[in-house]
Amino acid sequence: MSTTIVIPAGTSYVAGSVLLTVFLLLGQTYTVGEHQGLSGIKYPQLYADKAQMDANPKAIVFNCVQRAHQNTLKNLPLLYSMTLITSLKYPILAASLLRTWSLGRVGYTVGYSTGDPKKRSNALSALHYPILLTM
Repeated sequence: MSTTIVIPAGTSYVAGSVLLTVFLLLGQTYTVGEHQGLSGIKYPQLYADKAQMDANPKAIVFNCVQRAHQNTLKNLPLLYSMTLITSLKYPILAASLLRTWSLGRVGYTVGYSTGDPKKRSNALSALHYPILLTM
């Protein structure tokens, strides 16, 4: 007995959107590494402690970019699952939502990278919040 699997038209858009998240993660990974070096925080220490932050403002920025990256990693399994399920019936919608989320995460990361956690919420980063509720 054989089974036929039909892949909906528009699935290539979903693949492209998933690829955008890879570039987002690569950018965040690079940013974390750059700020880790600038702050003097040695691997495998994940965050600067209070004394390091008090002594070096670059350690605060490192903590912020590290947090932005880890927050993205925390959300991706849920996003990938929802994108996959949505794409079975609505691939273009799923691709559009994931692309919008990725764009919002860029704004979130750029804002957080200032070293002021309040700046992670900005006009561009506001795009990623509704996506979690929409999908």
